[in-house]
Amino acid sequence: MICFRVPGTTIHKEETIVIIGLTGTNGAGKGTVAEYLKKIGFSYHSLSDAIRDELKSQNLEASRENLIGAGNNLRESFGPSILALRISRKLIDGNNYVVDSIRNPHEINALRERVNFHLLAIDAPIELRYQRCLARGRNESAATLEEFRIIEDREKSGDETAQQIHRCMEMADLKIINSGSVEELNSELESVLKKIEQSETAKIQDLK
Repeated sequence: MICFRVPGTTIHKEETIVIIGLTGTNGAGKGTVAEYLKKIGFSYHSLSDAIRDELKSQNLEASRENLIGAGNNLRESFGPSILALRISRKLIDGNNYVVDSIRNPHEINALRERVNFHLLAIDAPIELRYQRCLARGRNESAATLEEFRIIEDREKSGDETAQQIHRCMEMADLKIINSGSVEELNSELESVLKKIEQSETAKIQDLK
């Protein structure tokens, strides 16, 4: 059902779900966006959950490097869309969903089999993202901004089973540059949700 609970959103269409996928750069604010969507009633899923389960079974720490490596291994072993296919089976009618941690174009293509899927990319200037990660203690592999930049460049792989966040962002339906306050980000999200609602309204009208 579409029921966003933000200014200007009024549709209540039973059994019409909206799926918002999140992609974006490290430290851009995807987690903050996901929390906002959860607060207004979206159910949360992350493609990283399957990767964390894999690491846990091997008694490995869920560090960023381990998550990337294990995710790449799963895609190589079972196909580049495997994580999205596992999540898609859990997205049943009657709910709105946010799907976090989309990092490969094949994952997007799999989720776009669902007609009400919208991909939202979150980005911010690299200096700001580095400082955010530093403040949260998430820069275990990058002590300096230059190291942070090198790691990001290394992740721009052409391998179809690897992370390709830059390609995912190019495929996004909507994009937010999160360089301000949380309040500004929330305002941007309200605008994004209105655009999604308008898109879904048009689909409903076309079916009448």
